[in-house]
Amino acid sequence: MTAPATTPTAKRRERVPAVYVLEDGRVFRGQAYGAIGETFGEAVFNTGMTGYQETLTDPSYHRQVVAMTAPQIGNTGVNDEDRESARIWVAGYVVRDPSRVASNWRSQRSLDEELEQQGIVGISGVDTRALTRHLRERGAMRCGIFSGPAVADDATLLERVRRAPEMAGADLCGEVATDEAYVVPAIGTKRFTVAALDLGIKGMTPHRMAERGIEVHVLPANSTAEDVYAVDPDGVFFSNGPGDPATAEGQVAVLREVLARKTPFFGICFGNQLLGRALGFGTYKLKYGHRGINQPVQDRTTGKVEVTAHNHGFAVDAPLDGESQTPYGRVTVSHVCLNDDVVEGLQCLDQPAFSVQYHPEAAAGPHDAAYLFDRFVTLMEGQRA
Repeated sequence: MTAPATTPTAKRRERVPAVYVLEDGRVFRGQAYGAIGETFGEAVFNTGMTGYQETLTDPSYHRQVVAMTAPQIGNTGVNDEDRESARIWVAGYVVRDPSRVASNWRSQRSLDEELEQQGIVGISGVDTRALTRHLRERGAMRCGIFSGPAVADDATLLERVRRAPEMAGADLCGEVATDEAYVVPAIGTKRFTVAALDLGIKGMTPHRMAERGIEVHVLPANSTAEDVYAVDPDGVFFSNGPGDPATAEGQVAVLREVLARKTPFFGICFGNQLLGRALGFGTYKLKYGHRGINQPVQDRTTGKVEVTAHNHGFAVDAPLDGESQTPYGRVTVSHVCLNDDVVEGLQCLDQPAFSVQYHPEAAAGPHDAAYLFDRFVTLMEGQRA
């Protein structure tokens, strides 16, 4: 059997120098990977060993330059089935050792070719372990990748990085959400109708609901309460998404109407942060965030520890112990990250509403938390009864 040949694109990129510059002045040098040019964003790292295609196409990574801690990326190439949205959303991509060949029966093209085709500027040959340790010590910050003609002296590149917008205060969910409402039909017999606010929704999320007999009406991020209730929903869902939850005033207002009507509610990631805000809690920016598919979280309602998929740079500021009194009744923290005690879920005790900060849909795995979709179904069954 003949091994797949190294792509011409990969060979060409090996000869093009690239520079990765952090806003605190740290510089990493390597070779161009993907498109040649320049890009800016927030420097973050992802600890997943697999699922790079799902990461790249997750809208929550909009305006972020993602460094992969796994040393080799691209082994299985790219296909048209595993993406979470219609395009790559990361602002830039940082890898240590890009695979020279894409070897998988489902592969349709190489990752390098896909990045180049979609205009995603990346860099390879970077010591991603040193970069990850740096970000853990200093925190997420602005950065830039420069390759080919965009490369200049370090001082000039640093100045350009420091002119880039920060993630704190960024209102981004409207930039990644659908412009028009669409419907994902139930698989098999339809049992419920859910209005899902698209704040950067991943394709697997409505699919997980459809598997449970839910017809999902995916609505634009700027939808009003009237838009939500126009579909006569049995439940309301708020998705994941990018940006600072402190900017989402319109979505919080819609969610407060949902709580006032006691409609069953489920929120994931950004949706969890917005539930926290609707209940009266604050949100804050994490030092370097949680991104990967190997984060331990305890479900306090069962005591079970789950391995979960994460992608968030903000979190809810709520008391970890005891019940909190809110305008919508009592609330507890239902899930906690065992690495750093960050709030990973909220449970309303006097409302049919709950949320989690992580991703139970996790197309690339793990699937420990898939039961949360069943919990949402149970809420809707109870409300209907």
